[in-house]
Amino acid sequence: MSYHVRFEDLGLREYKEVWDYQEELLKSMIETKLRLRWDEKVAVSSALPRLLFVEHPHVFTLGKSGSDNNLLINYIQLQAKNASFYHIDRGGDITYHGPGQIVGYPIFDLDAIGIGLREYIHRLEEAVIGTIAEYGISGEHMAGATGVWLDTAKAGSVRKICAIGVRVSRSVTMHGFAFNVNTNLDYFGYINPCGYTDRGVTSLSKELGRELDMEEVKGVLREKLAHQFKMKFV
Repeated sequence: MSYHVRFEDLGLREYKEVWDYQEELLKSMIETKLRLRWDEKVAVSSALPRLLFVEHPHVFTLGKSGSDNNLLINYIQLQAKNASFYHIDRGGDITYHGPGQIVGYPIFDLDAIGIGLREYIHRLEEAVIGTIAEYGISGEHMAGATGVWLDTAKAGSVRKICAIGVRVSRSVTMHGFAFNVNTNLDYFGYINPCGYTDRGVTSLSKELGRELDMEEVKGVLREKLAHQFKMKFV
């Protein structure tokens, strides 16, 4: 059975605006889910699961388990780099979002899909691995670390192309993944990405030596996500 999802490409949006939007969608889905337990006639069209794609202006976000020490510049330097900074309620440590990066925010009900959190994250990773494979890049899972990685068996060459950090409330997800396509990787130099000091960060454009068409990559990624979650977009 397919999982019906409403897809929205939000374009370039400020981080806080989209964070607030996710919170609204999460709340609506949970309220509808709870009401459905008592009344099967509840209208659910306004609380359909969502898949949001967005690019953010330069921003660093620190998860609830992260350390402020992993931000390597101060507030004045942040302003000079036209970047903002937020403590947020997802798992994980610090990461960067910016133009040229596909940030995906699935607002999904894991109970409806019939999977747990670990499988959910695995499927997100598989969708990105499948996407970069279309461009001849071999992505990997990495034991003990979320996200999509390259060259995990080569000491000194390990690098991440997609970060993942999620929050789950009553089995409904928010936050999600950040996939580096044409991303300015210089901004990762201002943090210890995801708290690591011994692993690099890369992008699809860096690996291929050319800039990618963002709309094309989004289309491939959408298809891979639809396959992984048996989604039908409505």
